[in-house]
Amino acid sequence: MTQDFEYERMLAGQLYLARDIFPEHGSQPGKVIAQKINQTPIENTQEIIRLEKELFGKTGTQLYVNPPLNVDYGRHVEVGENFYANMDCIFLDVNKIIIGDNVMVGPRVGFYTAGHPTIAEIRIEDLEFGLPIVVEDNVWIGGSAVILPGVTIGKNSIVGGGAVVTKDVPANSIVSGNPAKVIRMINDQDRQKWEQAKQIYWAAKNQEK
Repeated sequence: MTQDFEYERMLAGQLYLARDIFPEHGSQPGKVIAQKINQTPIENTQEIIRLEKELFGKTGTQLYVNPPLNVDYGRHVEVGENFYANMDCIFLDVNKIIIGDNVMVGPRVGFYTAGHPTIAEIRIEDLEFGLPIVVEDNVWIGGSAVILPGVTIGKNSIVGGGAVVTKDVPANSIVSGNPAKVIRMINDQDRQKWEQAKQIYWAAKNQEK
């Protein structure tokens, strides 16, 4: 097969022309699967999950993305074990979106790998680029957050609702705002607080039995 110059440049994070990507590498198949997911009755959970495993390039055994969802390609998204995303999420995956284990994503979160030149004369020639997004294990991303091209979100971190994440997020941190900034690090006081709350919960639940 002849080398697909534009598609390879897209995945390499270099300037490319989307209109010249070979049809066999195009984005339509993923959009068709996403449309099927969005049209599947919501009570048909297993069919939704089956289609989501077909849509994404890689998944764990346990995942659920609450429809509706939108993708560009779909197959460039890789998710780990125990992945959950709420409704109306957008995976704009002209480059890879790689998500680790135990990641929770709120509603209307956007993962945007696509970018455009800052020089208008070049931008209007339809030249664009994409940079990968990485979300490490145990991350929680609040609703309506936007994750921009090239960002890595470190493990155990929290992205506040509505945040616009323009640069890497340190592990074990809480970020929020536009542009997102570190509010504080997750610490032992957090652990003590939530361990105590968990113990109270289980004690109360056991009393109900």
